[in-house]
Amino acid sequence: MGNSLIVDNSNFQAEVWEKSYEKPVIVDFYATWCGPCQILAPILSKLVQEYDFVLAKVDIDKNQELASRFQVEGVPDVRVAKKGEIFPGFVGALSEKDLREFLANLGLKSDLEMSLAAAQNAITGGDVKLAKKLFDDLFVKYPENKLVAIEAAKFLVKCNQLEAAKKILATVGEDEREFYSQAQSVLTLVEFKEAILNPGESELDRKYAQAAKLTLAEDYERALQLFLEIVETSRKYRDDGARKAMLAVFKLLGENDSLTQKYQQELMMTLY
Repeated sequence: MGNSLIVDNSNFQAEVWEKSYEKPVIVDFYATWCGPCQILAPILSKLVQEYDFVLAKVDIDKNQELASRFQVEGVPDVRVAKKGEIFPGFVGALSEKDLREFLANLGLKSDLEMSLAAAQNAITGGDVKLAKKLFDDLFVKYPENKLVAIEAAKFLVKCNQLEAAKKILATVGEDEREFYSQAQSVLTLVEFKEAILNPGESELDRKYAQAAKLTLAEDYERALQLFLEIVETSRKYRDDGARKAMLAVFKLLGENDSLTQKYQQELMMTLY
């Protein structure tokens, strides 16, 4: 975890040049009137909680001497200080994804991502106790992080703690577009697990439960094929539930996945 601070001419030497020998320093030249600066600032503030760097924020209006020294012409202008040298970074606002790639190119790794990977390895290895501890620690360090909430909910689904999973997923609001669709996909996994635990008696019930089981086992192609068969048989079943299930699986796989592209086409042909 890094730290963030306001930098001016009086502490630039100590907080940027000298600190750059210990870890990378991201220097954010910004202005309070700058729209893109307001977009970039909260993303940088979020990422400094995950990555081990110093975020040095320089208000160009209050520090015109620094802005002139580094020939800052447009804001936000982000520079990188390493080992006593300062290098160009980028000008303008980047998305969180692009910022993560930028930090990775600097050799920085996210503590959050590494911890989530460790939790996933524990789950894969069947070490439920370790996975739970890792998620507990993540909630302490990143209490508002929605990615932690979503991954923890997936873990709870695997443990059949469905009500707890629903409670966590309910914390992800519709206004959080980046994570809301992911949360809804995990909620579908909860519904799949409920279908497995409480299957109905009809042939379609059994087929749906089997498709749900295959989805949770990540055997997506066989699951999609079964869901498609249900769509072909009855759109009324579970209020068009099989089609909705396929859409949820597409979200889990991602729009560029070959299975998504294949079964999107097959679903389209079935519907129309």
